[in-house]
Amino acid sequence: MPTVRLSFSPAPAHVRTARLVAVAVARRAGVADELLEEVRLAIGEACSRAVALHRSQDTDNLIDIAMDNGDRFTVRVTDRATESSVATAETTDPAAFLVEAPLTAEVPEALAEEAVAARMGLTLLAGLVDDLKVNAAMDGLGTEVSMSWPISRRPAGA
Repeated sequence: MPTVRLSFSPAPAHVRTARLVAVAVARRAGVADELLEEVRLAIGEACSRAVALHRSQDTDNLIDIAMDNGDRFTVRVTDRATESSVATAETTDPAAFLVEAPLTAEVPEALAEEAVAARMGLTLLAGLVDDLKVNAAMDGLGTEVSMSWPISRRPAGA
């Protein structure tokens, strides 16, 4: 299956669409039915985190999702938030990104709440997904959250 790509504006209403597309692609890729709910929850959380980051920084850059399968079904959610605490080195410990610069008094309360929600999203993802990596985006703008699940190959013609 070739890579499936989806980009959306940072609106909470688009997260549901991203989840629906991801579950359909996961099913087609051969992810076991018992893992599809985990996929749905994880994609929703990663996309909600990206939306919250964008909204906390008042940016309308698109959020990108790439889904592909090889040995595993892999989903990469990339935010384009300009102020991210993600180190340039790859990590498998999302908690490493929870220590960020403190929110200042100049940040409106609603936006501060979204920034906190974005930070907590990685903790939730770590509990949902066994194979989770968080990196600075390839171009240096934003964060890439990569998740993967095993593929159960279906018999030909199934």
